[in-house]
Amino acid sequence: MNVLVLGAGQLARMMALAVKPLNINIRAFDVGSGNVVDPLSTNIIFGDLAQGIEFADFITAEFEHIDHQTLAICQASGKLRPSSQAIKVGGDRRLEKNLLIKCNVANAKHQIIETKADFDQALDNLSFPLILKSALAGYDGKGQWRLKDKSNADSIWLDIKAFFDGAEQGVKHAVVAEQMVPFDREVSLVGARDSQGNTLVYPLTENHHTQGVLSVSIATQIDETLQAQAKKVFDSIANELDYIGVLAIEFFQIGEQLLVNEIAPRVHNSGHWTQQGADTCQFENHLRAVCDLPLGSTELVRPSAMINILGEDEVPNAILNIASTTLHWYGKSKRVGRKMGHINVSGNSEQQLAARLMSLADILPEAAFDELKPYVAAYQNKVN
Repeated sequence: MNVLVLGAGQLARMMALAVKPLNINIRAFDVGSGNVVDPLSTNIIFGDLAQGIEFADFITAEFEHIDHQTLAICQASGKLRPSSQAIKVGGDRRLEKNLLIKCNVANAKHQIIETKADFDQALDNLSFPLILKSALAGYDGKGQWRLKDKSNADSIWLDIKAFFDGAEQGVKHAVVAEQMVPFDREVSLVGARDSQGNTLVYPLTENHHTQGVLSVSIATQIDETLQAQAKKVFDSIANELDYIGVLAIEFFQIGEQLLVNEIAPRVHNSGHWTQQGADTCQFENHLRAVCDLPLGSTELVRPSAMINILGEDEVPNAILNIASTTLHWYGKSKRVGRKMGHINVSGNSEQQLAARLMSLADILPEAAFDELKPYVAAYQNKVN
């Protein structure tokens, strides 16, 4: 089986590594160069997009910000999974909000802003504080503004207008203004849907962000009520999109209610723990769904956590002395804030996982992992 992945980053790399034992061959389309490459050795080139489509039995994507012409070409081939529309929804918050409304899924009160009049109306209709997110270009905390009250509204609008003016011409840009939610914690659900409509989901995962970027994800025994609530949302969205593959949904938890923050039509950073903590990892399950193979079990094998390595190209080798700790590098050149790799760690119990996380926090350089130790200490107090 041959699969072309749109995008040649770390997610394509991890897909290729996960499904080699299934005799699935992965090539990746580098959207920057226009070349089809080996996702493990990107200097090996196999041709252009047309040649990549000819090679592939199926086509999928590792990220949602793919130009619409490329998506249209791949959709016309009849090989693209999930569909171009599903991928577009993940890349445009306007489409995403409309989908959530159509599925009657709870999410933050919001308004779409394309003009100054829209902006002024949002200030009148929504309660402060507000978070404003670019509809098309924002991710990992970028393309976002926070507005506590009207006193800074004029300067924020000038910044947004400059953002619009500097954006790609010919594309209608917008910002989605949302009321900030006083949530208890952030969680995500990663699941898979096959072409027959069967769905399986992994346990809800608790996420911690540092400056808008995911830094830690922890998966442990599930709260059955919250899990059922999240699964219902997943099925509603996945069925509406006639989705094929892995889909991630980020939630705010407020008491016993989950509000959708955003969706990602792909394998997801908060699901990396599945490589060591689940029966079948998210990367294999995505390709199983895409290639019409039976979905693998999503059950938690053991409590597990993932720590992102941001902007660092080395960590102390001593972390590998900690039992059930696995290091995953992405083969990238070092850049401030860049996702360079991740560390997965597991335990036979939450207490053992917490202890191993604290051992990691003691070894990893505090300057590069500055919020890790206090977060792990709070988690350790909760489970002990």
